[in-house]
Amino acid sequence: MWFKKSKEPKPRKKVKIPEGLWVKCENCKEIVYKKEIDKNLKVCPKCDYHFRISAKERIKLLADEGSFVEFDVDMRAADPLSFKDSIPYPERIMENQKKSSLSEAVVSGEAAINGFPVILTVMDFSFMGGSMGSVVGEKISRAAETALEKRLPLISLASSGGARMQEGIFSLMQMAKVSAAIGRLKDNGVPYISVLADPTFGGVAASFATIGDIIIAEPRSLIGFAGPRVIEQTMKQQLPDNFQRAEFLLEHGLLDLVVSREDMKKTLAKLIEFLS
Repeated sequence: MWFKKSKEPKPRKKVKIPEGLWVKCENCKEIVYKKEIDKNLKVCPKCDYHFRISAKERIKLLADEGSFVEFDVDMRAADPLSFKDSIPYPERIMENQKKSSLSEAVVSGEAAINGFPVILTVMDFSFMGGSMGSVVGEKISRAAETALEKRLPLISLASSGGARMQEGIFSLMQMAKVSAAIGRLKDNGVPYISVLADPTFGGVAASFATIGDIIIAEPRSLIGFAGPRVIEQTMKQQLPDNFQRAEFLLEHGLLDLVVSREDMKKTLAKLIEFLS
């Protein structure tokens, strides 16, 4: 025979790598083993970048085990404007409730931090960008009122894109309402500590998030009213490096402390002891 039929090469076995094992850091762009990040409190071991975490994860990190008792669990948003974007607002709320397993963008309650009783409010960016609608404003206001009644320190953890556009003026009114409730704490000598996480913007940054007796931020958190691109376009100027990052704001006097996630609980406990 002139020609021999060559044997077909055996197909190579494809090694399947399960999804979700590796994570790309948004800061240093390194690929990191997910379990290593989880073990490190969702902080990149290569560059110390603090990944966003949920409200439930924050409460677990800060509150003493079994001490957190949630307030206003069944409070739900209304639809005062009958608002509709790509879908009606009530459907948007339900969609985010399923995605985040939360009823709203903030969780509030009473807890203990290293044995010190506190009132705690924690925002969750995964619920409609942590936007502040009427329910968020009401829950934080009620938390401040409870802190005043019980004379317990109020600690808020903010992570938000700002006011919730689907509620229009009802959303904007929350800025004044929450600020007034916190103002009553100041008038009566009840401590208020504000912790800012990445990102904290808009009406949240312009109200209760930046009027704490002590204002703390996680490293490299973006904080401001409008985003840097909008500011550059308005001012027609190049902004400084790291503009609106926590370290820049600490240097320029907006913040009192920049504290890593690992040290946040013990730092809050020391501050509560000092202020109380």
